Amino acid sequence: MGLLSELVKLPFAPVRGVIAIGRVIQDQAESELQSPTAIRRDLEEVERQRAEGLISEEEAAEAEQQILSRVIKHSP
Repeated sequence: MGLLSELVKLPFAPVRGVIAIGRVIQDQAESELQSPTAIRRDLEEVERQRAEGLISEEEAAEAEQQILSRVIKHSP
């Protein structure tokens, strides 16, 4: 029965491969988004924009809150 089921599943192998690659890409993107380096870089960018007057204090606070919420949402 194992051989027969593998033959039936064979046409779907490319689809399963694409799904597996998609999961790997998603995991990698989430890992990079949650890395301390990325979070620090994003916070520094908000601070730079605030210092240059490109965003207001309220906008900076909101942006910082969004960045920090990424950490809280994905922490174990």
